[in-house]
Amino acid sequence: MTTRGISLNLATTRQQWGFAEAVDGCLRAGITAISPWRDQIAAIGLDEAARIVRENKLQVTGVCRGGMFPAATAEGRQANIEDNLRAIDEAAALNADCLVLVVGGLPQGSRDIGGARQMVTDGIAAMLPHARASGVKIAIEPLHPMYAADRACVNTIDQALDICEILGETVGVAIDVYHAWWDPNLANAIARAGRMKRIFAHHICDWLVPTKDMLLDRGMMGDGVIDLPGIRAMIESAGFFGPQEVEIFSQDNWWKRDGNDVLAVIKERVATVC
Repeated sequence: MTTRGISLNLATTRQQWGFAEAVDGCLRAGITAISPWRDQIAAIGLDEAARIVRENKLQVTGVCRGGMFPAATAEGRQANIEDNLRAIDEAAALNADCLVLVVGGLPQGSRDIGGARQMVTDGIAAMLPHARASGVKIAIEPLHPMYAADRACVNTIDQALDICEILGETVGVAIDVYHAWWDPNLANAIARAGRMKRIFAHHICDWLVPTKDMLLDRGMMGDGVIDLPGIRAMIESAGFFGPQEVEIFSQDNWWKRDGNDVLAVIKERVATVC
C-alpha cells in the first residue's frame, strides 16, 4: 500500500484541524485523497472547500454524511429528505466519489424497526432522482447493531444490498471495518456487493479490546482485533481497489495528538498492517 492508496477521513483529525489545515497536513504527508464531513465543509464554506479540492487535485472519496431519514411525522421525514438533497449538492460541488449515508435509527417513541427501515428505503428513493441528475453515487454505510436504535437501523452489508436491489443503480455501500468485521456472513456479503458492482468506499480503523466508548474510542490500525488484510483482500477480490479511508474517532488518544504525528502513524500502519 502506497500513500496514494490512503484517504484521510477528516474526522480523524477533527479536533486538531479544520478543512484547510487538514488538507495542508495531508499534502505534507503525500496523501492526496480526503473525505470531509459536512460541518467541516460548512465551516469554511462550500465554494472555498471546492476551490481547495480543485486546485490541489484532491480525490474526495466521500462526503460524510447524509441519511438520518426516519422521523415520527411526515413533516420530519420531508425535512430530512430536503437536507439530503443539499448534501447531494455539496458532494457534487466537491466531485466526491460518493455521499455516505448513516441512515438513522428509530423515530422517537417507536419500537418498529421494520418501519424505520422502510422509511430509509423511501427516503433514499426520494433523493435518487436528484443524485442521478447530479452524478452523485449514494453509499449506504451499515453500522454495528449497537447503533440500530439511534444511528442506523441498517446493520449489515446484506441489508444495505437488499435496499440497493430495490432502488437500482447509483446506490451502493460503504464498507467500514469497524461496523462490519463481526458479521459471520461478511465474506459472502462482500462478494455479493462485488457481483453487483456496489462497493463505493472502504473505511478502516480498528476495534480495541476493551473499548471504552463505543463511538469515540476507535483504534489505530494494528492496535485491535480486526483482520484488516483479510477484509481488504475480500474487497479487492470483489473488484474495489480504491483508497483505504482512515476514519478514527478517538477522544482520549488520537484526537489529542499532533495531527502531523497522527498522519505519520497512519502511513506506517497502512504500509505494515493493512
